Amino acid sequence: MKQLTKAEEDIMQILWKLEKANVKAIIEQFPEPKPAYNTVSTIVRILENKGFVDYEKQGKGHIYFPLMKQNEYSNQSINKLVDNYFQGSFKSMVSFFMKKNDISITEMEAVLKEINKKE
Repeated sequence: MKQLTKAEEDIMQILWKLEKANVKAIIEQFPEPKPAYNTVSTIVRILENKGFVDYEKQGKGHIYFPLMKQNEYSNQSINKLVDNYFQGSFKSMVSFFMKKNDISITEMEAVLKEINKKE
């Protein structure tokens, strides 16, 4: 899977939320100061070339939509993070975040309960 830049990921987050949008609708979702139309249009075309989005022709313009689901991208990104920084060990990753973020035993127990519910 190709990695996304911060700008590309910002646009993908908007497309995942909207499901389909033209460049103008994407720009409207950004906080002030909003990015330039040409900037967003260029990034959307890069996302298309990377295989993350496609479009439908609508009049003179295009309506863009994501080809990859958000949870699929998240899962692949997390797996890459674990592989690259924690030698493939989720245990090491969780331990790192617990120590770094000073997570309490109570919070960890709540996380474990959520995991057990899903199993």
